[in-house]
Amino acid sequence: MAKTAKAAPSARGSNLQTPTDLDEQAVRAISAAINGLVADSFALYVKTKNFHWHMSGPHFRDYHLMLDEHAEEIFAAIDPLAERVRKISGNTLRSIGQINGMSRVADNDAEFVPPLDMLRELISDNKDMTKNMRDAHDVCDEHEDVATASLLEEFIDQAERRTWFLFEASRGADQTGH
Repeated sequence: MAKTAKAAPSARGSNLQTPTDLDEQAVRAISAAINGLVADSFALYVKTKNFHWHMSGPHFRDYHLMLDEHAEEIFAAIDPLAERVRKISGNTLRSIGQINGMSRVADNDAEFVPPLDMLRELISDNKDMTKNMRDAHDVCDEHEDVATASLLEEFIDQAERRTWFLFEASRGADQTGH
């Protein structure tokens, strides 16, 4: 069983307080929305890598390489999102337990998943990620945080592109990937 350190004080009033013009309510709301995306991104990264590692079938190379590119793109979004939370004086994730508790991406621990099922599951997960980013964008708009909203716009476009590629790769294929 992992040891848990004492809970750290909130960013407001602690040594981690970063100067910001956003009020405390805005910091809390935006941090919660973005931390949810950080957790989702970690989970989607691992799931995408899982499917990348366990891909099989006649389109193995194409799917394997595509999923690796997608995983790299997802992973690359994590640090800018987490750092954005810190820039506005919020606290971000500290553990795998927090990621697990906050992520909205369902695990897939199956020993074998047919290639088409992998692609369809990732289509759904990326569509959900897009929706969750749009919802977070709304929170940013509500609190006039244009910098976080702008960052999200780039990541929304990337998620839509992943969804598009996964959809096109899955068209006309059967369960074996033929």
